[in-house]
Amino acid sequence: MEKLAIQGGTPVRRTPFPKRQPFGEDDLKEVREALESQDLFFTSGNKIAALEREFAEKYGLKFAVASTSGTAAVHMAVAALDASPGEEIITAPVTDFGTVAGILFQGLIPIFADWKPGTFNMDPAEVEKKITERTRGIIVVHLFGNPCDMDAIMDIAARRRIPVIEDCAQAYCTPYKGKWAGSIGDIGTFSMQQTKHLPTGEGGMTITDNADYARRMALFRDKGWENRARWGPRTYTVLGLNYRMNELTGAVARAQLRKVEAAVKAMNRLGNLLTELIRDIEGIFPCPVTPGGEHSYWLYAFRVTGFEPQEFIRALQAEGIPASWGYTVTPIYLCADALASKRTFGRTSYPFVSPYGQGSIEYKEGLCPVAERELKEIGTLRFYENWSEDDIRDVAAAFRKVAAGLPRRK
Repeated sequence: MEKLAIQGGTPVRRTPFPKRQPFGEDDLKEVREALESQDLFFTSGNKIAALEREFAEKYGLKFAVASTSGTAAVHMAVAALDASPGEEIITAPVTDFGTVAGILFQGLIPIFADWKPGTFNMDPAEVEKKITERTRGIIVVHLFGNPCDMDAIMDIAARRRIPVIEDCAQAYCTPYKGKWAGSIGDIGTFSMQQTKHLPTGEGGMTITDNADYARRMALFRDKGWENRARWGPRTYTVLGLNYRMNELTGAVARAQLRKVEAAVKAMNRLGNLLTELIRDIEGIFPCPVTPGGEHSYWLYAFRVTGFEPQEFIRALQAEGIPASWGYTVTPIYLCADALASKRTFGRTSYPFVSPYGQGSIEYKEGLCPVAERELKEIGTLRFYENWSEDDIRDVAAAFRKVAAGLPRRK
């Protein structure tokens, strides 16, 4: 048996994996055009308007509204629902705080639906259990790039007449039964943060076919300024914020939009290859893929049940593999003080303690037991579209070496 690197043996991988290089001459050309226009403001430039039109067309929808970040995109989507303080939004227990921030800032109460075992995504049955007369929306999170069970979610939403927002921060160009994630629910939201499939450093986008939602989101990202296009007395008709994208970001996003589908296809191919190479390792569950969907592998997430998970990940790292343990380690309702301690606005704990809230919601261990358990078993690997199949084969070789050399879990 080959000696593990963590025990002093020779690592499987002794050279660095390729660094991602998403930006090139096409991005520079777009940025140069924006700079040469001498106007980087969203209403008078042309990059953002073109980006919104092209993004909507790519997803086959009527409207796209650009913003400053994925967090802003989700906040705009939540604001478009026009819910009243104290009402509830059901969402996923494992996500970035950006999914939850807009809920709280609108005075709404986040309600968390547990994972379906082995999927890393919300269980539709758990979603339905959490619906009350106060429910005003569902935010699904296509975690890691794996689409949720949207048939079941949309069936529930249609029967209960509840709008669905899709958080696609990690799921660009992700197929599900003939559509892309983000175009199935009422509103789709996207992040353009540096690690995402479509990177601009920071940026966001919301898409919809609903003209009223599109109008409210466009107003919300511009402080509610209704008559901006006309000179004269101002009218602010929506309580909004400044979430306006600038033309430099729009320029980079246009170039990246032309490349993102090919990038995702490359990552899908590499992720599927890794699954094929490790699927027979006892005690390792490869990255799950929802039936009817395809994975975009923003992260390759797998479960370690046959070994002590942290020990397995440390051994992979010693073999030169850039793996990590736990993702967030605990659900968002335990690792965010705004939820776990209700530390929100000054000393008020609004919206949980207010004339509008029920005051009984508790975010504590045991709320979503499947997610809490499986987070401790998760390992993740980040690869990029410029990795080769040989790079993936090295990863798989390290998995096999570590699985053969570590003691099994009792």
